[in-house]
Amino acid sequence: MPISSTPLFISAAHKSSGKTTITIGLLAAMKQKGLRVQPFKKGPDYIDPLWHGSAAGRPCYSLDFNTMSRDEILQLVSRKITASDISIIEGNKGLYDGLDLDGSNSNAAIAKLLDAPVILVLDARGMTRGIAPLILGYQSFDPGINIAGVILNQLGGSRHESKLRAVIEHYTDVPVLGAIHRDRRLEIVERHLGLMPSNEDGEAQQKINDIGTIISAQTDLEQIIGISHHHSPKHLKSAIKSVPNTQPIEADIHLAYINDSAFGFYYPGDLEALEQAGAQLIEVNSLKDTHLPENIDGLFIGGGFPEERLEELNANQSFRQSVLEAIENGLPTYAECGGLMYLCRNIIWNDKQYAMAGVIPADAKMEETPQGRGLIRFAETEAMPWPGLAEKIISAHEFHYSHLVNIQQPLTFAYTIHRGSGIDGQHDGIVYKNLLACYAHLQDTAQNHWASRFIEFIKQYKHNTHKQPI
Repeated sequence: MPISSTPLFISAAHKSSGKTTITIGLLAAMKQKGLRVQPFKKGPDYIDPLWHGSAAGRPCYSLDFNTMSRDEILQLVSRKITASDISIIEGNKGLYDGLDLDGSNSNAAIAKLLDAPVILVLDARGMTRGIAPLILGYQSFDPGINIAGVILNQLGGSRHESKLRAVIEHYTDVPVLGAIHRDRRLEIVERHLGLMPSNEDGEAQQKINDIGTIISAQTDLEQIIGISHHHSPKHLKSAIKSVPNTQPIEADIHLAYINDSAFGFYYPGDLEALEQAGAQLIEVNSLKDTHLPENIDGLFIGGGFPEERLEELNANQSFRQSVLEAIENGLPTYAECGGLMYLCRNIIWNDKQYAMAGVIPADAKMEETPQGRGLIRFAETEAMPWPGLAEKIISAHEFHYSHLVNIQQPLTFAYTIHRGSGIDGQHDGIVYKNLLACYAHLQDTAQNHWASRFIEFIKQYKHNTHKQPI
């Protein structure tokens, strides 16, 4: 299908401006209008995409300069928007914020790469005439960025809204696309890594519907949709021609992955890459299932918030025991962050200790401050069990408030840290039998197609096991 519209980029002047809630509302409102809407999030991120995916009714994909090349980002976006009527990208932090001085990995760089018009969400609390130089400054800082409109947020009432609209109309040529008044119904509970994930909130869909109704009533939805359809995404139209036409491999690997309110951090693109490599994915619930499924070939335990479900995880002793026995018997397993914590002997939080699977000879202790957060770079060691040993530095990300304590025996590591924290500031990727467990969150991209490597590892193990005489 041809690309008929350009993505809209929702950004802000600074973080905590309300752009995530407004993005959720726009996605929900557009879906309610019957539009096929495709969400994206400038990453790395798991939590916001869970909300966006629920609001849009289709997976939200992360766009991350640290793990993806510009061509990969162009190809991913062009491939995913061909089956949609409109697409929305939410930035992170402020429009011009980024790690590099030149802004090469900023939100603005994504918008420019994708020819995406920017809608700027402005937290206008306490502002009147000062809103004009803020908008003018954002316009003039990089004339290559198309600021197509602003949505004013956290307004104190109709008089405040009228003053801001008058100032913006008088001093700038930027349209006001929405004016969101303060409303407790728009608040989403936050915790240490951001918003509470939607997979933990039993009333998440109703919350999304309510936010969609409120945002729809206070924004000019037709004008916002029109901006998308009146811009030509030249770069994306060129990129779609270079998207490789790959055929999935026959699904001959049964891969269980734990997906519940304790472990739900999975990139949709990574799950698709696992299927593309020949995996049949089998969802497992660590809180309700009593055992791992029979006849599985491998296990994937993603990140999440196991510390929020400690009593339930601890109480499900039969499931913990089945995980322990499977790994001890050689089941190829990959665990990230929360998954690593679950495989430890115990998780310690608030001076309480809860027994976990007991595979890793250490305890995971929660702290009040981050123990690792942001970009992590590492090199693989010879202990890396998966085939195709990478000879370059791999970029990933880590977000964890826990660290390992009471380590009772030497650990074998698959990664040597060049930037970040990992397990001990120098290493990450615990290797035990056929287990690889790390704090790093990998993303399947050209720099490291980890999904196909993991599936190939499972296939090799399965082949070698079947070759053994009975």
